[in-house]
Amino acid sequence: MKTDIEIAKEIELKDIDDICQELGLTNYEKIGNYKAKIDLEYSKNKKEDSKLILVTATNPTPSGEGKTTLNIGLSMALNKIGKSAISVLREPSMGPSFGRKGGAAGGGYSQVLPMDEINLHFTGDFHAITSAVNLVAAILDNHIYQGNEKNIDPKRIVWRRCVDLNDRALRNIVIGLGNRTDGVTREDKFDITVATEMMAVLCLATSIEDFKNRVANMIVAFDYDNNPVTVDDIKATGSVAVVMKEALKPNLVQTTEHTPAIIHGGPFANIAHGCNSLLATKTGLGLCEYVVTEAGFGADLGAEKFNDIKCRLGGLKPNVSVIVTSIRSLKYHAGMDLENIGEENLDYLEKGFRNLEIHIENMRKFGNNILVAINKFASDTDKEIALLKELTDKMGVMAVETTVFTDGGEGGVELAKSLVDICESDNDFKFLYDLDNSIKEKIETISKEIYRASGVVYTKKADKEIKRLEDLGYKNLPICVAKTPYSLSDDPNININDKDYEITIRDIRVNAGAGFLVAYTGDILTMPGLPKKANAYQIDLDENNEIVGLF
Repeated sequence: MKTDIEIAKEIELKDIDDICQELGLTNYEKIGNYKAKIDLEYSKNKKEDSKLILVTATNPTPSGEGKTTLNIGLSMALNKIGKSAISVLREPSMGPSFGRKGGAAGGGYSQVLPMDEINLHFTGDFHAITSAVNLVAAILDNHIYQGNEKNIDPKRIVWRRCVDLNDRALRNIVIGLGNRTDGVTREDKFDITVATEMMAVLCLATSIEDFKNRVANMIVAFDYDNNPVTVDDIKATGSVAVVMKEALKPNLVQTTEHTPAIIHGGPFANIAHGCNSLLATKTGLGLCEYVVTEAGFGADLGAEKFNDIKCRLGGLKPNVSVIVTSIRSLKYHAGMDLENIGEENLDYLEKGFRNLEIHIENMRKFGNNILVAINKFASDTDKEIALLKELTDKMGVMAVETTVFTDGGEGGVELAKSLVDICESDNDFKFLYDLDNSIKEKIETISKEIYRASGVVYTKKADKEIKRLEDLGYKNLPICVAKTPYSLSDDPNININDKDYEITIRDIRVNAGAGFLVAYTGDILTMPGLPKKANAYQIDLDENNEIVGLF
C-alpha cells in the first residue's frame, strides 16, 4: 500500500471556501487555499439535535490502534449514510513528527489534509503558544532583575520556557550567566509546548474574555511568604492575549473525502489533559449533527480526562464512547512477541482481552452508550474476529469491524449505522468523582477505579505539596494524572494487571489558570528526547520542493 503522504498528494482538495459554504460559514479567515480560521461566534450556538461522539482506545502499543484514523473514517462514514458530521481533532506537535511516534493526521485513506502542513507548522498556533510562554518567562526574569517588586523567591519559580520539539538537553539548564546586566543567574527547565499550561488554557477557554481571565490566574512563582505570584501580578496578561489572539480561533480543513474537520489545540494526554479545544468542539456542535472527537492515548488517560476535566469545565455531555482496539494490540498486551503478533493465537487474544474489558468497565462509569471498533489488519483471522466479538458481546457491548485505513469512509459504514442507533438511547452521563472531595480522595478514586490500583503511595514531596495546595484554596479542582500511556498502572512494563500494584504520586502542581491539578507518577517527562532512529533523519525536500519521508 502507498505511504500516507503519497495518498495525501493524490487527493484533489476542495478550496476551503467550498467547505465553508457547505457548513454555512460566512465569518472566517482563509489561509492559503485549504485552511481557514473560524470566528469564535460559531462556538456559541449548539444545534439542538447535535450529538457528541468520543473516540478513545485501549492502551497504545508499538503496532498502534488507529484512534485518529478511526475518528476521521467514522466522520466520513456518517456523511456517507446521509448524516451531517464533522471530525474535531487535536493539532499534532512537531516533537513526535520529528521523533518516533509520528504525526497525528490519521493514515491511509482516512486522513485530514493537507497532512504535511498539519503535521508541521500548520497555522502557527503552536508557535504562538511557544512565544506567549516564553514572553511570560522573559517578563518574569526581567521583573526580578528590575528590583523584584513582588518579592519573588527565585528558588520557587514554577514557570518554564518551552519549545515544540523533543530536546533532552533543555530539561535542566542555567540562565543568566555572563555579565550583571545579563539577568539573575538561576536554574531553569524547558517543557515541550504541548505540556504547558498555556496549551491547556487555550484548550479550556470559552471566549477571549475567559482566556484572559485564565491567563491572569496562571501562577508563575511563589514569594518569600509562600503567596502565589500570577501572570497578572507581573503585568503580562495583555501582551499574552495579543500574541494569542489569532491562535484562539479554531482551524478548519478537510478529510480525504472532503468531510469538514476542525483541528485546534493539542495537549498530550500522558502529561496534560489530552483533548482538543472546547472552542473547537463547541464550534462543531454548532455546525453539524454529529461531532466526532477524540482524547489522547488510551481510555485510562484521555477518556477519563475528557469526561472529568473537559466535559466538567465545558458543560459537555458525550452521547457515545467508541473504544478503538485491534486484535494485534490485545495479543501484545497479553505478552505476545511483536515479531509473531500477526500469527493466529486465540489464547493470547483471550488473555489480552482483559485490557479491553477493563476499558469497557471503566467507560461504563461515565455512561451507558459504548461501542467497540475493531481496527482490522490483514493478518486478523476469522476465528480471532469471531472470538473478539463473542467476548465483547458477553459484556453487552457491540463490536464492529472497520477498515477505514484501507477503504476510507466506506470501511466505517457499519460502525456509523450502529452509532446512529445507539445515539437514540440516553447515555446517562456522569462524572467519576465530586470536586468537593479532598485532593487525595480524588487521586485515589481515579487510581482505584480507572487504573485498578490496590492503593496510592505519596512521596514526602507530594504529601507536603498537597497540604500546601489545599491551604491555598485549590482543593476543589479536578485532577489530571501524568502517567505512562502504555499500561493501566504507572509502570509501562505491566501489560495485564494480574497482580496487585500501587500508584506512586511523586509530585503535584496546580494549573490555576487551566483549572486543574496535575499529579505526577513514575518518570513522566515534560520534555521528551529524540530517539536513536528519529523520523527527522528521513524527512526532506525533493527536487520539486515537495516534502518526502513524512510517514
